[in-house]
Amino acid sequence: MSVGELACTYAALILHDDEVAVTAEKIATLVKAANIECESFWPSLFAKLVEKRNIEDLIMNVGAGGGGAAPVAVAGGAAAAPAAEEKKEEKEEAKEESDEEMGFSLFDD
Repeated sequence: MSVGELACTYAALILHDDEVAVTAEKIATLVKAANIECESFWPSLFAKLVEKRNIEDLIMNVGAGGGGAAPVAVAGGAAAAPAAEEKKEEKEEAKEESDEEMGFSLFDD
C-alpha cells in the first residue's frame, strides 16, 4: 500500500467520523494539509468507493473472508458425516470465544 493510498484511507475515515460528506476534494484537502504527496487519482478513487459502499460496512467486515470452499462429494458418505459434525463443533466453539462476546473491542471508551 502506498503512502498516498494510506493517507486517502485515513482522510476518508476522518471525514466519515466527523459526519462530513466524503468527496475527492475534501480527501485531497486533508492529504495536502498533512503534507503528504499522493497521486492525483487516489482521492477520486476513494470518493467513488464511498459513493458505492457504506464505510461502516467496510469497517465492520475487515478481515472477513470470502465464501468458503465448495463441499466435496465423498464416496462412503456415512464415514464423512462424523468428520463434518466435528468440524461444525470446532467452528461453534471458535464462535463462542469471540472477542465481542468477552466485552473486548477496539473502540471501547
